Amino acid sequence: MHRLPPLRLLSVFETVQRAGSAKRAAGDLNVSMSAISQALRQLEGHIGAPLFDRSTRPAGLTEAGAILLKAVTENRERLTEALEEIRALTVPDVPTITIACTIGFATYWLMPRLEAFYLEHPDIAVNVQTTAQEVPRLGPGTDIALRYGDGRWDDGEVRLLFAETIEPVCAPSLARRIEENGGSLASAFLIHVDFADRRWLTWSDYLARTGQKAAGSAKGLRFSNYVQATQSALSGHGVMLGWRSITGDQVENGLLVPAGLPPLQPDNAYHAVLSHRSRKTETARVVADWLARAAGDSET
Repeated sequence: MHRLPPLRLLSVFETVQRAGSAKRAAGDLNVSMSAISQALRQLEGHIGAPLFDRSTRPAGLTEAGAILLKAVTENRERLTEALEEIRALTVPDVPTITIACTIGFATYWLMPRLEAFYLEHPDIAVNVQTTAQEVPRLGPGTDIALRYGDGRWDDGEVRLLFAETIEPVCAPSLARRIEENGGSLASAFLIHVDFADRRWLTWSDYLARTGQKAAGSAKGLRFSNYVQATQSALSGHGVMLGWRSITGDQVENGLLVPAGLPPLQPDNAYHAVLSHRSRKTETARVVADWLARAAGDSET
């Protein structure tokens, strides 16, 4: 009987496939690219077969790799579901709902509102599961996913939370400096967020759609997520594309201000998706209803 490979190696293998590249997986796991490559080589050596076809770019899975990925994914989902059932047994009197969303949405929209939720619903516990995926999965144990997109998903009951709005924002001190320079962004850095998902607009997209000329540093400041970008903007380092879900509360509180360029409403919006697989449908609906009301209150 073959000895199973170390779980650490299987986790790296699955993360590479989920992230779409070894580089992104290294970022997700906070390790070096060489550590990722070494782990994959060790896994292939343990199994005795190549998992990747390295003759293509990007490297695709071999038949052995596809078989292993299916087994790893299915077993992880079964293990996650089992752990959720065990947790339910240990705290039977406290309904718990797990919400999946991006780290930016969790940090700047969801978490600041949970205190008010607990005041109304002290008997419901909410677990927040952050993910690097722009459209969080509804895996086993996840009751609600908060997603940005067109709402056409078939893995759950979709509810609109709010339409997004994009408007360049910056710290008040930088806004004053821009105004002193005649309103031009030429002297300010533009803050960029690098991501693969084209649902999120870039500065080039925004400038083209609003009929603006390219402005600011061609290089600018680049970050891998919106939490880093927002902190940079709050510190007065540059102008970022403000999304309502990320910077809306910061603008309302005066920590960020519009940079003087027109707002833009994209085609996509934010939604709450209630998993068809959830075993706590009624409690999930209570949470989703509250989130919809909170989103509506923030519009007024």
